[in-house]
Amino acid sequence: MKTYETVMKLALERGFYFPSCEIYSDALAGFWEYGPTGTKIKNNFIELWRRELLRRDDMIEIDGSQIMSRSVFVASGHLDNFTDPILKCKNCGSTFRADRYITEKTGKDVPELLSGNEIDKLVNQYNLKCASCKGTFHESSRFNMMFKVEIGPSKEEAYLRPETCQTIFVDFSRIFKTMRGRLPLAVAQVGKSFRNEIAPRQSLLRLREFYQAEIEVFCNPNRLNDLPKFEQVKDTRLTLFIDNSARDISAQEAVEQGLLPNKLVAYYMSLLAMFYSRTGLSMERTRFRKLSDDEKAFYASTAFDFEVETSNGWLELVACNYRSDYDLSKHAAISKQNLNVIDPSNNTKVLPHIFELSMGIDRSIYSILEHSYYEDLESDRVVLKLVPQIAPILVGIFPLVTKDGLREKAQEIHAMLKLDYPVFYDESGSIGRRYRRLEEVGAPFALTIDNQTMNDDTVTIRYRDSMKQERIKVSDIAKVLDTIIKSK
Repeated sequence: MKTYETVMKLALERGFYFPSCEIYSDALAGFWEYGPTGTKIKNNFIELWRRELLRRDDMIEIDGSQIMSRSVFVASGHLDNFTDPILKCKNCGSTFRADRYITEKTGKDVPELLSGNEIDKLVNQYNLKCASCKGTFHESSRFNMMFKVEIGPSKEEAYLRPETCQTIFVDFSRIFKTMRGRLPLAVAQVGKSFRNEIAPRQSLLRLREFYQAEIEVFCNPNRLNDLPKFEQVKDTRLTLFIDNSARDISAQEAVEQGLLPNKLVAYYMSLLAMFYSRTGLSMERTRFRKLSDDEKAFYASTAFDFEVETSNGWLELVACNYRSDYDLSKHAAISKQNLNVIDPSNNTKVLPHIFELSMGIDRSIYSILEHSYYEDLESDRVVLKLVPQIAPILVGIFPLVTKDGLREKAQEIHAMLKLDYPVFYDESGSIGRRYRRLEEVGAPFALTIDNQTMNDDTVTIRYRDSMKQERIKVSDIAKVLDTIIKSK
């Protein structure tokens, strides 16, 4: 039975993830670390993101600071608006995130932007009590999720970034000038963000320190449908979930029927769908859900969440927000800098609007693991059917036995491949057990070196999903691997 718990059990046992500081009793919730296997998957995922999105669209990538000045978040609105509602017990002091607590106890779907008065009415209506001691609650309040830090002996106020995009916004003017930018200009960044979640649960699905991969597309608001490259993706199928109804539709049809506001938004949502189709997610279990006014972030005029169905329900992986000129106008006002640029296509001065693809890497990787998890009851094996581009190990290299020169030959093949492919050498245990260990971390292939290898310089390649085996020449291994990878 594939559940969140079974997937995480395998992930812990096979070195995908570790709870941070787990040897200490005061280890804090909401902090997880990638183990050796998980780090390889994360790096592979990011490299695929770079290839399928950044390089495909000629995007620019930066790597910005994780600590930023107070003024940045005054301008962005985070100091005033980046809050969650909380309930605090009068008796024991336990604190709960209000919207989720009410939903959990009543089954009623509560928007996180609901006003304090409305939250208090629901608490009274359902006579909700503290889960820890059954005490009553104070009036609800808002909790700012920013991590505050003090810089230097003068203790200047600064904050850990709650999202990677603000670096892109404040750097936009310099990027546009130094890179001789033209609108639309897509700027990307991948890195850590930090949010002081009230009650982080379910490990990777809600973290206080997490990886994001964000793309900010700076565009001329008067030319959102003047996008020749839209022709490349116009037939891409998108599942749009609007007003509780799912529609499978092409990108072009979505624009023509007004389901997506313009070609620019449709183009980048199509690229996103094409990217995830290469990661191993079951695309039949994904959708772009249009957010209601109660759900949208305070800066978004139009918003879709790219979601995936998991054993925990529908999970948001990417926020697709049309932020209009909210960000640059706010930063221009606070910094007193002119952030207008010239659009050379019509030689007009414009303050760019922004369309955003804000991706949660940790959630994406968990979803890929769950969608790839397979229990073969007949052969009593657990398999991660990871695609080659994501798998932490592409091929295992196994000598059938360690005598008669097989160990040395296997080590020679390992040395021949390891600089170009993620390979793993294993000579411990039975060959069947070695296959099982390899399958549990998602490796698509295994090469077995046996006595025949010493006679004709061939090896057995075993395919994880079909368990089919065939002989290939040692000199052809790289060619065979490349052909298979490119066909996926």
